Amino acid sequence: MKKILIWGTVTIAAVVLIMWKLGANKKENEAKTEFVKKSNAGDVPVLVEKVAKSDFSQGFQSNGNFTPVRELTYLAETAGRITKLQVDEGSVVREGQIIAHVDGEIVGTDLSAARTNLEQMRVDKERYEAAFKTGGVTKKQVDDVTLQYELQKTKVEAASRRVGDTYIKAPISGVINKKYIEQGAYLSVGNKMFDIVDVSRLKLAVSVPEFQVVNLKEGDKVKVTSNVFPEMNYEGRVTFIAAKGDNTLNYPVEMEVLNNTGKQLRAGMYGTAHFEMKDALPTILVARTAFVGGVNSNQVYVMENNTAKLRKVVAGRIYGDKVEIREGLNEGETVITSGQINLVDGVKVTVQK
Repeated sequence: MKKILIWGTVTIAAVVLIMWKLGANKKENEAKTEFVKKSNAGDVPVLVEKVAKSDFSQGFQSNGNFTPVRELTYLAETAGRITKLQVDEGSVVREGQIIAHVDGEIVGTDLSAARTNLEQMRVDKERYEAAFKTGGVTKKQVDDVTLQYELQKTKVEAASRRVGDTYIKAPISGVINKKYIEQGAYLSVGNKMFDIVDVSRLKLAVSVPEFQVVNLKEGDKVKVTSNVFPEMNYEGRVTFIAAKGDNTLNYPVEMEVLNNTGKQLRAGMYGTAHFEMKDALPTILVARTAFVGGVNSNQVYVMENNTAKLRKVVAGRIYGDKVEIREGLNEGETVITSGQINLVDGVKVTVQK
């Protein structure tokens, strides 16, 4: 019996407490409602700003690393022993310059034999052609010896090419970045010989956000700087813009950079591309606080004849505390930037100074 009385008392006390709390909340809500009604009945104080187009600079920067425009690993095209090596790591070479020589004694002998055979076939060909005129041989015999002569010409050309391949020439201009061979070593076809890097022109690859990449096109000039020579400006030119972005909506962009002969950059160094949007049109920017409930709502209040009008807009890029307006506002209108919590569409407002 005693337990029943205790639980009954606790239950009654809980009910009384709940009823009291509900009553307190009701009074608080009524007070808030009355305040809003009074605010709406009078002029709600707000802060505003005039809508105007701004020549806001849409330039931006993006960082990346320099890589050579041209680099290759030279592979041996002929077999033999290296008799002369004319370059070392760090040597500057020109395209077509002889950089090594492979023993060509055997291929030289093959070329001499091929030329001797070609001369003999030339004599036979002329003899058969003369005999054909007097009826001494048939047309087929002349055709056969002519074919043999032409085939021997190709053998001479092939042997000559093999002799030429014994003189290793640089395929591009650049710097010998890595040497894999030494004089006296024996080469097989396909062996690595040199890594050649051309740093007269460099490539800078960066990532550009979707909002900025739409303003770029191939051929655009770009100012490029580097941490190692901060006082220097290098000239770049956009050579590639990816058609597809990554998962973060950034698009790979590549530019070719002319290397300064006085203060040369090296592949692998850090670089910054400075993009300037010179042709960008003036843009309407409003305070970020003008949006009702945040930028994603795409709603702002516009003041017309001291009345707040809810307006649907299209927000664009965000620049710090400013937001680009793509559609929905016109130059000269007045947008409310503070006090929206007390506003509804059509309420009277007064500008607070």
